[in-house]
Amino acid sequence: MDDDRRKETWDEFRELVNMTPAELEQWLASEQSRSVGQHEDGGESTGHASGRRIVAILRAKKGDLSDDDYRHMRKVVGYVRRHLAQRPAGDVRDTRWRYSLMNWGHDPLA
Repeated sequence: MDDDRRKETWDEFRELVNMTPAELEQWLASEQSRSVGQHEDGGESTGHASGRRIVAILRAKKGDLSDDDYRHMRKVVGYVRRHLAQRPAGDVRDTRWRYSLMNWGHDPLA
């Protein structure tokens, strides 16, 4: 991935991931976090696993991030943008929609 694409990805990721590593870790430990998302064979959901990876990316030094990390950041940006566009009507405070976004590092109420 070239430097321009990395910068663009970094900027978009940092704009959309609005939870700190500590906030995201605390959220991922909750029952609400584990209750949402696509689970394969009763295991961890895709979003929950992504959240753990996001914590690692947020804690890493920018210069230590790999192309694979940047690809995951692009995946996060795409997911968050798609789901923000599907915001349900009404109070979203205790919704699966919000919980799913939070697994991906974005709290729409922040």
